[in-house]
Amino acid sequence: MTTRAPRPGERDGVDYRFVSDEDFERMIASGELLEWEEIFGHRSGTPAEPVREALEAGIDVLLELDVTGARHVRDVMPQAVLILLEPPTLEELERRLRSRGTESEERLAARLSKADWELGQRDAFDEVIVNDEAERAADEVAAIIDASPQVGASSEDTDAADKPAKDMAKDMEGPSNP
Repeated sequence: MTTRAPRPGERDGVDYRFVSDEDFERMIASGELLEWEEIFGHRSGTPAEPVREALEAGIDVLLELDVTGARHVRDVMPQAVLILLEPPTLEELERRLRSRGTESEERLAARLSKADWELGQRDAFDEVIVNDEAERAADEVAAIIDASPQVGASSEDTDAADKPAKDMAKDMEGPSNP
């Protein structure tokens, strides 16, 4: 969920849930968010209830978060398995961000500076995967999920667990990488 405006082609409820600053503030005040933070002039967060409901039903949850969000999740859910997807190089990350065509030079510099800091936080993660090839990176994420007793996907759920991991790795490789 985010307070930023949708990018071209993004749809509310599909790509993100876009909310007003007032609604986001209300959700913070009422404890509805698992984690949240201000990111490059807007706020983003994860609604807590859908995560709790899925976990209570025995369903694995895959969240796409930045380093700070991952640390917040670890604070409230110590059993969470944290996987850092990192770009092969900062130069490749810059290429991916530029290919989106959505960032001013100032915002691009801020994103790259934050990425440099985030990559220095790799020790806070249980696993680190270099996202140099989407299919391989997705397979590694799926294997970690399958092998994690904290997450515990059943064998019949493996194909369903693989799809979000593959989609996320593909997104991180392609032009829509945040």
